[in-house]
Amino acid sequence: MPTMVRAILVRQTGDPDVLRPEQLELAAPRAGEVRIRHQAIGLNYVDTYYRSGLYPLPELPSGLGMEGAGVVEEVGPGVAEVAVGDSVVYASAPLGAYAEARLMPAARVVKLPAGIKPDVAAAAMLKGLTVEYLVRKLYRVERGETVLWHAAAGGVGLIACQWLAHLGVRTIGTVGSEEKAALAREHGCSHTIVYTREDFAARVRELTDGRGVPVVFDSVGRTTLAGSLDCLAPRGLFVSFGNASGKPDPLDLGLLTAKGSLFVTRPTLAHYTATREELLSSAAALFDVIQCGAVRIAASQTWPLEAAAEAHRAMESRTTTGSCLLIP
Repeated sequence: MPTMVRAILVRQTGDPDVLRPEQLELAAPRAGEVRIRHQAIGLNYVDTYYRSGLYPLPELPSGLGMEGAGVVEEVGPGVAEVAVGDSVVYASAPLGAYAEARLMPAARVVKLPAGIKPDVAAAAMLKGLTVEYLVRKLYRVERGETVLWHAAAGGVGLIACQWLAHLGVRTIGTVGSEEKAALAREHGCSHTIVYTREDFAARVRELTDGRGVPVVFDSVGRTTLAGSLDCLAPRGLFVSFGNASGKPDPLDLGLLTAKGSLFVTRPTLAHYTATREELLSSAAALFDVIQCGAVRIAASQTWPLEAAAEAHRAMESRTTTGSCLLIP
């Protein structure tokens, strides 16, 4: 039977004020779908890209958000992955997490292990899976290596700093303030650079005795691309996985030769968890580091569902740290 739920819909792209709470009729799950009653909803910077129009929405009006945790209320025909009453989490399209409840393809939903609460799961899933594929699949880091991670005090960055420390990797992290530098170090970052007052490329060279790093992980975008290339050792890899400061300018491929036969990639989580087997493997790795205590997850800021616009303003002002949640 259809049910009415509170949800945030986008009827036109633009600034945070386009996020409006509405009543939405939710149909019964179809074949292969489940209905999830949310207990916590993950906020991610990519949500602002869809809201602003930087990333195209499939249609208007549209829901927003790709991460949530809660309880399965109903399953559609043919669903075997989860059952009614299961505690679950997801971090993938389709958009629509900003709601009390929603429908999801059962194949994209993961059952939570005992001991991981919904708020922890919603704060960790998308960001944690991002870290997992970046450091275990895209570039498999090795113990003793040194890497550069931009935005080390952000939601992805704090998970990365802890996970990399657990793997025996030395992390150099860039941050926007001394407070964020202290937070990153508390979470395992070996060295921090306050990029607002230091030349981060020059400092990375100092910290690596002039060699540079084999890989740079960058979710900042436009303002960090040029300096990041200067941080890389010959045949190093620049990984661009976000645009927090804006879309990077077009890259002159000749620079890659001039700066040491460098590599550049622009990956996305969806391509690294495309099959259910890949998704479950990545989620298991994330759950393992949380359960053993190597990675601690805490939502540093929470807002009620109706305050989604306020939450977006906070994220875009770069005042947030760690993971943020909406609570329905």
